[in-house]
This record gives sequence, C-alpha cells and structure tokens, in this order.
Amino acid sequence: MKRLFILGAGGYGRTIADLAAQLGEYYQISFLDDKCQGANILGTCEDVFRFLDDRTEVYPAFGSGELRMKWLRRLEAEGCTVPSLVHPRAYVSPTASIGVGSMVLPMAVVNTGVTIEEGCIINIGTLVDHDCIIESGCHLAPGVIVKAENRISSGTKVESGTVIENRQYPL
Repeated sequence: MKRLFILGAGGYGRTIADLAAQLGEYYQISFLDDKCQGANILGTCEDVFRFLDDRTEVYPAFGSGELRMKWLRRLEAEGCTVPSLVHPRAYVSPTASIGVGSMVLPMAVVNTGVTIEEGCIINIGTLVDHDCIIESGCHLAPGVIVKAENRISSGTKVESGTVIENRQYPL
C-alpha cells in the first residue's frame, strides 16, 4: 500500500481524500496546507519534499487550474508520483485516456475515445461524450455535458449545468 499527501485541505482536497479512502489503496492520507491547520495537516505545501519516498504519492488539490498545474509540473520535475484517481461509481471507457493528476468523480462518464489530459477535474455527474479532448488543467464542474467531438482548451473552467453542443469547439 501507499500513502497520499494532498496539497490543499479545502473542499477539493477533502473530496480527493474521500475518493482516495474509498479506493482502499492508501494506508495513510494526509494534508499539507499553507493556510489551514488541523490534526491531519502535517505542514505546509513546501514540506512535501521532506516526506517523499518510493511509496508516497502527492496530489495538488487546488481549485485554481493554474495553481494545480504549477504544482503538478513541479512535483513531476522532482520525481514525485502524482496519481490519477477514478471513483468506482464513474464510468471511463476502456478506449479513453486519463492523464496524470486528473480526477474522475462519482457518476461522471468519460466515453469512447475521450482524452482527458493532465491535471483535470471531471466533477460529479459530468458527461463527456465520444472523441472529445479535455486539455490540461480543465475543470468540468458538476453536471457539465460535453457532447461529441469537442476540444476544451487548457485551463478552462466550465460551470455547472453547461451543455456544450457537438463540435462547438471542434478538434
């Protein structure tokens, strides 16, 4: 088993901790945060490099795509393992690909031929139809529908309830 350090103890960080616990792959799930304090917060984000070993994974759980990607790149450059997590109640097609540091949360669907690049949040109830590309650092908020053959540009946040029609942002 592994341990997981989550950078950021806010709402998204707690969501990642909940998902990771449900997967049962981690013997320890702890937070590092620059602002929050608590029993399970072991230091600041910069402290992460003191805790690394070959059984440790680190996830930058920041709602800001820019900050999430900055930390993801830094962690990778330092040789850290950054997980991609898929909730057991999500559907990901075997022909889809999920990039490093991306999360697929409950009741989301990632359909045939979809590419989710690194550092993306595919939030609860989001539907991504066939042959879409979701570029790095995107956040598809709860209930987003991305219909077929769209490319969502890096760092885009699509708000809840949005429906993106077929080929609205062509490949």
